[in-house]
Amino acid sequence: MILTGMDKLIERALTVGVGDGAGEVQAVALAEVNRQVDALLGPRPVPGTPEHEAVADDGGRYERARQLLALRLTLQAGLDARWDVLALRRWGVTWELVGRAAGVSRQSAHERWSPWIREVLSRGGGELDALAAPDRADV
Repeated sequence: MILTGMDKLIERALTVGVGDGAGEVQAVALAEVNRQVDALLGPRPVPGTPEHEAVADDGGRYERARQLLALRLTLQAGLDARWDVLALRRWGVTWELVGRAAGVSRQSAHERWSPWIREVLSRGGGELDALAAPDRADV
């Protein structure tokens, strides 16, 4: 079989390695999610300002709010939200809030993401054990 120019192009499209390109796409998507979070909630306060001090003393609520919005954007864009959910759970966000952000019930959020989170954390050298006991039971 002799491949024409177009056939060669199609063959290349189907066989060329895409791992690096996919990683770049993910990096751009993540950067855009963060840009959109800044656009919707406002940029992070500048260190040394009273606003930054207030955020530093809020018990993590500011970061949780940013991550909940990032989850919503990620899901709306059709991207993989597992890492967003993992970050939220590590911040102590309940499955109830994760579910609200995802537009599903607490139980649905738990069923969808907890097996993957448990697997990732169990591979992380004891990170699962470092979670507070109620969080471990609810991963």
